[in-house]
Amino acid sequence: MEPMNCTADVRADGVTVWAPTQFQAAPGYLAGGGSRGVAASIAGVGVDQVDIHTTHLGGGFGRRSELDFVREAVEISKAVGRAIRLVWTREDDIRHDHYRPAARHTIAAGIDPAGRPVFWRHRVAAPSILAKFIPGFVPDWMAHLAGPLKGGIDPSAVEGVADLAYPVPHLDVRYHQAKLAVPVGYWRSVGHTHTAFAVECFVDELAEAAGRDPVEYRRELLAERPRHRAVLELAAERAGWSVPPAAGRARGVAVHESFGSYVAEVAEVGIEAGKVKVHRVVCAVDCGVVVNPDTVVAQMEGAIVYGLTAALMGRITIAGGRVTESNFHDYPVLRMRDMPVVEVHLVASRFEPGGVGEPGTPPIAPAVANAVSRLIGRRIRSLPISVA
Repeated sequence: MEPMNCTADVRADGVTVWAPTQFQAAPGYLAGGGSRGVAASIAGVGVDQVDIHTTHLGGGFGRRSELDFVREAVEISKAVGRAIRLVWTREDDIRHDHYRPAARHTIAAGIDPAGRPVFWRHRVAAPSILAKFIPGFVPDWMAHLAGPLKGGIDPSAVEGVADLAYPVPHLDVRYHQAKLAVPVGYWRSVGHTHTAFAVECFVDELAEAAGRDPVEYRRELLAERPRHRAVLELAAERAGWSVPPAAGRARGVAVHESFGSYVAEVAEVGIEAGKVKVHRVVCAVDCGVVVNPDTVVAQMEGAIVYGLTAALMGRITIAGGRVTESNFHDYPVLRMRDMPVVEVHLVASRFEPGGVGEPGTPPIAPAVANAVSRLIGRRIRSLPISVA
C-alpha cells in the first residue's frame, strides 16, 4: 500500500540511507550488491561507508527487493549535494513497477480406467526473475526437468510443478524462458502463484473427466502425501463440503505446498451483478510446530485477501509501451464490502516450522476459479477471473 520511498544522504565520507528495503546487501554472485552496493557505486565510496537503516516496509511482498527507488534517491542526493526524501506518487508506483511474471501453462494428461493420471505433460513459458540478479544466467530453452532445479532453469518459474505433489508415473515438465520487455520481480509466493493455479484447476478438470468429486479425487491421489491430505480433509470438513451450498452458490477447493507448509482452501462463491462474489473461505494449514497461533491465522487471512485481489481484479494492461492503470480507481484492491468470511484452522503438527507469510496465497485463486467453473458450467483458465 505504501508507495516506493527512500531517504538518502550522500556525503564525501559516505552515504546514509533510510529505506523500506528487502535487499540491504547481497552475496557477490548477485548483481547490484543490494541497496548498499548500489549506493556505494553511485556515490563512489566503499560499501563499508554506506549505512542502511531499514524502515517498516509498508507492504513489501517482494517489490521492495528491487533497487530502483534506492538508486533514484541516492542519485538525486548526490546531484543536489544534500539529504533528500523521495516519495513516489501512486501513479509512478503502479506504472513503473516490477510485475510478477506473466505465465502461460499448457498441460495434457492421460487417465486410466480408474481415473488416475498415468502421464502428465506440462509446459511453462514465463520470464525469469533470477536472470536479472545473476549475470550470465540464461535458463536452457525447453530443458527437460528431472527435478526442481536442473539444466540452469530458474526454480522460481517451475516451483510447484517440477515437484508435483500428485503421483504420476510419467511426468514431463519443460520450461521456456520468455524474454519480454516488461520488468519482472518477486511477488508474494513467487512462482507458486501461477503454478498452483494451473495445477489445481487442471486437477479439477481431471476429476471431472473421471466423474469424481474434486475432494474425493484429490484425497485418493494424495494417499501417500499425509500432510497434503490432512489439510485437504480438514478444510473440506470445516467447509461442509458434503452438504450442498445455498442456491446460486458453488464451492471450489485447492491444496498446495510452498515454503515448507501445506495449505488447503475451500471457497464458496456466487455471482452478483455479473461479478464473482466470494462469500466464505475455509483454510486449513500445516506449517509444522506453531509458536504463536494468532500470527499464523493473521498471515493466512492476509494472504487470502492478497490473493483474492489478484484473482478477481489484479489486471495490468500495457498499451503503446506503457501501463494504462494508474491508481485505485482503475487498479482496485479488495474492499471491506468485498471481504468474505475467512476461517483458518491449524493442523496439529510436530514437523519443523515452515513459512506462513506466503503459503496462504497460492490456493485461493484456483479454489475460487474451480468454484466459479462449477457455477457457470465452463472452465476458468486465466486471471483475473471474469464471467462476462
